[in-house]
Amino acid sequence: MSKKILLNSKDIEIILHRLACELIENHNDFSNTVLIGLQPRGSYLANRLANLLKTEYNIKNLELGLLDITFYRDDFRRKDTPLAAETTEMNFLVEDKKVVIIDDVLFSGRSIRAALTAIQSYGRPENIELLVLIDRRFSRHLPIQPNYRGRQVDAINEERVLVTWKESHKKDAVFIEPT
Repeated sequence: MSKKILLNSKDIEIILHRLACELIENHNDFSNTVLIGLQPRGSYLANRLANLLKTEYNIKNLELGLLDITFYRDDFRRKDTPLAAETTEMNFLVEDKKVVIIDDVLFSGRSIRAALTAIQSYGRPENIELLVLIDRRFSRHLPIQPNYRGRQVDAINEERVLVTWKESHKKDAVFIEPT
């Protein structure tokens, strides 16, 4: 079985606008809210949403950070090959702020657990929400659910959900493929 397209670029654009509107409904002017994209793949979604909020919806003081969770993962020392760390770009503290963690695909929940631990290095947030483009709802190892989701996908564990962004792969698309 070859890979099958779940979302094309038009679908993703519509979902991004819907997610931006949902964020505005809950965070208004973002004066006490920060967006944090998880490196590497969540950063594309976070940057795209931040740009959309600023340019299309006139959100002025939006703070965006990019968080590397490599050394907070529970499988950090279990792999044969060393994990390569990305950069963390967090020029703010999260103390008493509303934090929205952004990632492309929610699968087992382990990356989000690592992000929750990593965020503690930047203060104690008022609350934390989760925004994902794709929610693979039947694959959870931990009791983690998104507050905002682009699309819910019922993929079996032997299938992989692959998100491509025009910034890195020359086109926006979401595929499902056998592993």
